[in-house]
Amino acid sequence: MNTITLSHGSGGKASNELIKNLFFKYFSNEILNTAMDSGVFNLRDGFFAFTTDSFVVKPLFFNGGDIGKLAVCGTVNDLAVSGASPKYLTCAFIIEEGFSLDELEAIVKSMAYWADKAGVKIISGDTKVVGKGESDGVFINTSGIGEIIKGVSLGIDKINIGDKVIVTGTMGDHGFSILSKRKGLTFETTLASDSAPLNKMLENVLKNVKGVKFMRDPTRGGLASTLNEVVTDKSGILIKEEKIPISDSVRGISELLGMDPLYMANEGKAVIIASSDTAPKIVELLRENEYGKNACIVGEVTANYKNKVCIETIIGTVRILDMPQGEIVPRIC
Repeated sequence: MNTITLSHGSGGKASNELIKNLFFKYFSNEILNTAMDSGVFNLRDGFFAFTTDSFVVKPLFFNGGDIGKLAVCGTVNDLAVSGASPKYLTCAFIIEEGFSLDELEAIVKSMAYWADKAGVKIISGDTKVVGKGESDGVFINTSGIGEIIKGVSLGIDKINIGDKVIVTGTMGDHGFSILSKRKGLTFETTLASDSAPLNKMLENVLKNVKGVKFMRDPTRGGLASTLNEVVTDKSGILIKEEKIPISDSVRGISELLGMDPLYMANEGKAVIIASSDTAPKIVELLRENEYGKNACIVGEVTANYKNKVCIETIIGTVRILDMPQGEIVPRIC
């Protein structure tokens, strides 16, 4: 393909190929090439994480959040899953001419609330205004910096055969919440985005348990994409369908629409890969937090199925859980 398509923003195969074949080709360096959610670097005898993210979600307001909450929580979580304690954020707004000041204030107020909830400060920013029809209301970019927790070093290269795969809660809530709002779908049960700041919960785990090897928040492309980014030609991952937490609301809409929750975005969940001996303690600590009450071990890293993610179904068969090929739901975050 010689042009960008929506699939390049999916977090799936096209996104990964774009990043690998274009951005890594020209920006390659020892920090970027770790392919973590944040760049981790040493500065004056300390290690820090730095990340940036842009948010173009549609609609701007939805059940469980808004673009401002996403911008803060998304950047905080990218730092947290890199093993950092988030400290400071910057934010930049691209605002369309004619956009409602009341709505803009609601977004900024939301950002302030969630920054305070996460314990971070917004210390710098920028605004740009473009002409009517040249954007879609408002787009937000946030960058963040955090200090790596002492003694913590995470990465794909730390993962070993036998390590356990943990998810901190139910899968697919955010993606289906956005989809239902966009399509005007209503259900008897509450369907809401899981957007939330995970830094305090994850910091508690990292400070109290050894053995965490890798963490990532399964946003675009969901759990399936995240795990496919981890497997190598020396190892695979096997997860069990019966172990994966999925809410009744998500299960219902996924069956109705024929869409797999494991490919849908999450904005308040983390995937943790940890040693088998510490995984139960990690789950115990996660469940003490409001954002981790449904945490559980869903699978493990295996010498079988090399370079593949596989799922053992409820009926006992095993199928490949491949990287998504196209855009499932665009403008999800």
